[in-house]
Amino acid sequence: MKKILYPANQRGYNDIGWLKANFSFSFGPYYDPEKIQFGALRVLNDDIIGRGRGFGAHPHDNMEIITIVLDGALEHKDSMGNVGIIKAGEVQVMSAGTGITHSEYNPLHDKDTNSLQIWVFPKERNIKPRYDQKSFADALKLNELITLISPEKDADALWINQDATFSMGEFEAGKTITYNVKTPGNGAYIFLLEGSIEIDGTVLNKRDALGVYDTCSVTIETVAQSRLLILEVPM
Repeated sequence: MKKILYPANQRGYNDIGWLKANFSFSFGPYYDPEKIQFGALRVLNDDIIGRGRGFGAHPHDNMEIITIVLDGALEHKDSMGNVGIIKAGEVQVMSAGTGITHSEYNPLHDKDTNSLQIWVFPKERNIKPRYDQKSFADALKLNELITLISPEKDADALWINQDATFSMGEFEAGKTITYNVKTPGNGAYIFLLEGSIEIDGTVLNKRDALGVYDTCSVTIETVAQSRLLILEVPM
């Protein structure tokens, strides 16, 4: 198994007042030639969006864009006519394909929103744009790893145009989690949202990440109660 450590304190950072953004990979004002992507994973932005503020209409194409709201809410509008609010515990998928324009705002006036925006390179280019959204609030249970994103059109998860699988779970201290790679040849980017874990002798704390590849499974030991996100993507 090969490993790449991505410490939280080495992420890019940008503060423009209403938006405080942490960049796991080069994005916008942040550029690091050593952090362009992990396989097909191109962007992982950990954003704090101010009350009543957000991103105006802007275009995307040929990218799978996944939004996970960790706290608060985001209002989404796009050129396909979709309008909706994504709340904590919900996930949104947008296949930009041939081109789409959308906007995202924090509709709350009493709290900031913390969301993850994730971009994955598509398997097939120039597909018809599509949008989907699903709540996993009831599915997420302590000491269980739940599939959020799947390459299969499965009613229990959201589908994207790539051989990628996203999983999330919260685990008590002292648990052992064995993650088996779903698609041969894929790698896994393990992003620790909260807590402390150990993987093959490497300890991760809040917002640290570890990319692993050239393996068919990875064993995770929880040092403290932990919440983690596993992004399995083609290498």
